[in-house]
Amino acid sequence: MSKKKLVFVVDDDSFILNLVQKRFDGDEMSIITFSYGEECLKQLFRNPELIILDYLFYKKDEEVIGGMEIFTRIMEYNKDIPVIMLSGQDKGDVVLELARKGIEDYVIKDESLIDNLKIAIEDVFSKND
Repeated sequence: MSKKKLVFVVDDDSFILNLVQKRFDGDEMSIITFSYGEECLKQLFRNPELIILDYLFYKKDEEVIGGMEIFTRIMEYNKDIPVIMLSGQDKGDVVLELARKGIEDYVIKDESLIDNLKIAIEDVFSKND
């Protein structure tokens, strides 16, 4: 049996974090969740095999780094870490920009989130195995 894959999930919505952790944390993956990108960046030394990253972050009364900037910093640290971007929006120009910058996949937060995320994760790991 292969070792568990370390996956970071970064989202300011605790419901999404809990949902993804409950669904995917187990025999094949070890999920570590972060509410903000800054927390994730501090843990990159742990070399996750995948990062699932929210596109928009909001923190009351505080400036936080957006998903695109976090993605850029992840790539500066290690361009080989695949990143799947999550978003509540499905704007074509945003998706195109992300694809151009090297995002692995883009999953919209809707009723199919878990199914679509499962497909995206399997796709990433099948490419990198």
